[in-house]
Amino acid sequence: MRIINALVVHCSATPPNSDIGAAEIRRVHVKQNKWRDIGYHYVIRRNGKVEVGRPEAQAGAHVSGHNADTLGICLVGGVDSKGRAEANYTLEQYETLIGLIRQLKGFYPKATIKGHRDFPGVKKDCPCFDVRTWAETVGLGWTI
Repeated sequence: MRIINALVVHCSATPPNSDIGAAEIRRVHVKQNKWRDIGYHYVIRRNGKVEVGRPEAQAGAHVSGHNADTLGICLVGGVDSKGRAEANYTLEQYETLIGLIRQLKGFYPKATIKGHRDFPGVKKDCPCFDVRTWAETVGLGWTI
């Protein structure tokens, strides 16, 4: 079993009318990025449904230099119709994210909760909201 030190929240950088899931993201990651699988461990669709991506036992491909000890959770959405960063997630997505993080913290109690943008050198706004403030507000405990 891998040691998990962080649960990392991402966005798919798709507009709100684009309801994609793990299968579509996997196709992009494999065909365009030439990765062996989807980079994320979990994808949360617009309706709040969780789809499993890469197995937890395998390092992801979601935060360069930090994949060995993290799990990646991708929220579908994150940009407006013009491609600008926007936290346009549904209530169902946020509720599912809370439940998934609580579940994962049960397995990995020492894991912090971070946004992709919280890692050094990341030049993206992903996931387009302050994960630390959000996690503290909803009572998820230790972040960053």
